Amino acid sequence: MRKGIIDRFEGVYAVVEIEGQTEDILKSILPKEAKSGDTLIFKDNEILIDKNDSKKRKEDIQQLMDDLFED
Repeated sequence: MRKGIIDRFEGVYAVVEIEGQTEDILKSILPKEAKSGDTLIFKDNEILIDKNDSKKRKEDIQQLMDDLFED
């Protein structure tokens, strides 16, 4: 099982960071609700969104931004 994070979308591809490397993956094979910042799980012939990890990463990033721009 591998995990990756969607960095961005470019045309028909999602640019996904997996183990420090980026891979272009066709958007059409990703879950329809996939968005930038989501954590993906590559398991067998299936690609799933790790909703818990995606949520935690989003909260962590928001906290870092709040700390950075705090008065």
